[in-house]
Amino acid sequence: MTHFPFRSFVAVFLLFVFTAHARPLPLEVSLPDLPAGDCAQAPVFPARADMEIRLHRYLRLAEEALTMRAQAIQLYRELESKLKTTPLSGQDLQRVNEGAVALLQQRAEFFKTALTYECWASTPPDARREEGDIQRAGVLISLSAALILYDNYLSAVSLYHDNAELRRLINKPDKGVGLSPDELKKAEMLFHAPEIRRRVRQAILWYRQYGEAESGFEAYAYLAQSIEQSPSFHLVRAKRPLLDALGKVIQFTENYTLDTFADLGSQSSHFTSLLFGNTVGLVETRRGKLYARPEIERRLRETLRAGDILLEKTPFRLTDVFIPGHWGHAAIWVGSEEELNALGIWRHPVVLPYQEEIRAGRGVVEALRSGVEMNTLAHFMNIDDFAALRRAEMTDETRAAVILQTLRQVGKSYDFNFNAETTDRIFCSKLVYLAYGDMDWPVSKMLGRYTISPDDVARRALSGGPLSIVALYHDGAPVDAPLSAMEIFLRENRESPPESAPSAQR
Repeated sequence: MTHFPFRSFVAVFLLFVFTAHARPLPLEVSLPDLPAGDCAQAPVFPARADMEIRLHRYLRLAEEALTMRAQAIQLYRELESKLKTTPLSGQDLQRVNEGAVALLQQRAEFFKTALTYECWASTPPDARREEGDIQRAGVLISLSAALILYDNYLSAVSLYHDNAELRRLINKPDKGVGLSPDELKKAEMLFHAPEIRRRVRQAILWYRQYGEAESGFEAYAYLAQSIEQSPSFHLVRAKRPLLDALGKVIQFTENYTLDTFADLGSQSSHFTSLLFGNTVGLVETRRGKLYARPEIERRLRETLRAGDILLEKTPFRLTDVFIPGHWGHAAIWVGSEEELNALGIWRHPVVLPYQEEIRAGRGVVEALRSGVEMNTLAHFMNIDDFAALRRAEMTDETRAAVILQTLRQVGKSYDFNFNAETTDRIFCSKLVYLAYGDMDWPVSKMLGRYTISPDDVARRALSGGPLSIVALYHDGAPVDAPLSAMEIFLRENRESPPESAPSAQR
């Protein structure tokens, strides 16, 4: 599978939170012009190489949106908790307003992307193979962009709608950063506009008729899954046409709550869980084959040692379509209180802030879209494939240093530069790269920067490498010959273009 380069985009996902009003909007706010293009004219398709570039650019934008959605959930939790006891600080207010400005810019980019290819859905796919592939890719880009905007709105409303204090706060203008109240009101009206819903519905109907066919673009699978895993698309397909169902869901001009979803059909309970259980708001098509397997979790707890590197594969998640290679994510196990006491670092200043997390079993440190956080092994095991790697020769002193360096990364933001040579922001395999800073890691060049992928981490466990495989599961079952299996996994996914990127996160 092809690696897709990213661009740096750092912002908190708040725009669609800001549009969550509890009352109708003033009539003097007009809907911004959104030209539909001349759909009577035959579409003019770009060259295949140009379309590849456009696909990669859009995939990067889509991944950024999912990351910002996760950050919005994290920020909401922080603000809601803080408001129970204290007022928000100036820094809190600054985060809100600067995030709004950044997301206004991203919203405009999504609308521009959706409009660029909208008219391609006005005719059946071109009969010529090459042109038909390009047309399908363009229509799916347009539909994916529109659904991401709807999903962002839904996710934000479901989080912020019932908190009157936050709702009032985040709808105030800020001339200092160029945040206009009219812009926020226009944003809400866009999501209420029947004309926009009609145009999205047309793209959905086109996709259902023509878009599920095979395409010559490897990135096409990501586009298809981004649509299939969209909460808006999932809800609409489960119950009724988009013009009816989605219109009912997103028009929160009265005091709608999550109970509203219960009236939308048998699928709504899953809709509620996907918004809150999945921090990026995507439909998870199934559970991992290692999920809720207490006997395996118990066995792994007996096997794992502090400092072990964890790898996973989740082919049922959107990110595994996006991520090249076999392994899609890397993390580090920091162990238990007993282990850290034995290493002499339990009362170390770096460990002290995380003692309660470790005592609660949150020994997995991983870089996710919402940032570097600590999770339980049970949470991590919602996967199909699992590997635990251990440095073959490591003193207690070195192991302690790895744990301390890992915990120093907790709380840092996600790195969309995928630059292995910085320390302020982290992506998953970069966490391993920094924790084991003295190890010689295979890296590759991306956009002039050095980066490292989860497969690169796994290659250090092949014959002659400094890492050994202490546990390996494939398709939910233990592997008897882990070294041979790892060689096959990495050999089958070795080919990739030189301009490549490491993994995105769950």
